[in-house]
Amino acid sequence: MQNNLPLDRAVSVRPGEALDTQSLESYLLAQLPGTHGPLVVEQFPSGYSNLTYLLRLGEQELVLRRPPFGAAVKSGHDMTREYRMLAGLRTVYPKVPQPLLYCEDDAVLGAPFYVMERINGVILRNRLPEGIGPEEMGAICHALVDTLVELHGLDYERAGLTELGHPEGYVARQVSGWTQRYHKARTDDLPELEAAAAWLAAYLPREQRPTLLHNDYRYDNVVLDPATLSHIIAILDWEMATLGDPLMDIGTTLGYWAEPGDPAELRQFGISSLPGNLDRQQVAERYAQQSGRDISDILFYYVYGLFKVAVIAQQIYYRYRQGHTQDPRFAGLIHIVRATGQLAARAIEKKRIHHLFE
Repeated sequence: MQNNLPLDRAVSVRPGEALDTQSLESYLLAQLPGTHGPLVVEQFPSGYSNLTYLLRLGEQELVLRRPPFGAAVKSGHDMTREYRMLAGLRTVYPKVPQPLLYCEDDAVLGAPFYVMERINGVILRNRLPEGIGPEEMGAICHALVDTLVELHGLDYERAGLTELGHPEGYVARQVSGWTQRYHKARTDDLPELEAAAAWLAAYLPREQRPTLLHNDYRYDNVVLDPATLSHIIAILDWEMATLGDPLMDIGTTLGYWAEPGDPAELRQFGISSLPGNLDRQQVAERYAQQSGRDISDILFYYVYGLFKVAVIAQQIYYRYRQGHTQDPRFAGLIHIVRATGQLAARAIEKKRIHHLFE
């Protein structure tokens, strides 16, 4: 039906993020029997955290993930943990890439990394491919929410993932942790973010029964079937996954979710504001309908999502300001941080999560 849609493609490696191709090729040929060279390396251009590369090893395509160069936040770039998460999930859930090997020897690439299968499909990023109208966009939007409900229903004990998180007290730890991270990476005076952090600490909700959390669930982290776009075939980027209150996951999704009236700085980084999408309140209601969970405290989780998104952008901007990365995409991230703080302040003032700039 959608055979003319472009699949997610890699491009030339960004300056300063090249891999040692000779060392990597020797390692892969030794670790993956039956493979042959030469090795060609390209890079997937999107994403602001762990780096993702396309490896063409002879006729085989693989994907490599490694921490960003100069990263200081070890817990957010733990390759061992991400690999274990995928390996466990794969035993109970088909919508994750098959991990193939993990390397902790820094002598190969200067940092730990892992390699997984390449899943070909459509990833919706900052703009829609031609031919996708509001009706189809709506079907994709419903599938996005329903797949998160599906994810939260997985048996993480059967997947052997019980040791990858500490659900009790998760919400309070996250609020405290992200607040501390913000203060460590702070560069500008942003009183609205400071106020959001204080509000979150003062209004902690009663936690819901823990589930597996993706913690970065949004359009550009799912792969769509090119033949039927409303069918999600894979979920990517598990680096922040853990166990905890499932509404923290929907809160993060809502934190990234832009509506037509939101600041332009936020609308330019996604497609959720385009016709056919649910608004934030409708996303939350769809999630509640499909999961049976109580969303009466959804304002807290939305403000948390906004604050978390702001801190992630702030940390990357701080690395840019410190000269740890020269990626030009990072220069304007402070505008995202500021706009997200404004949205959080507006939500707290109006006591709702949608249509905040009417």
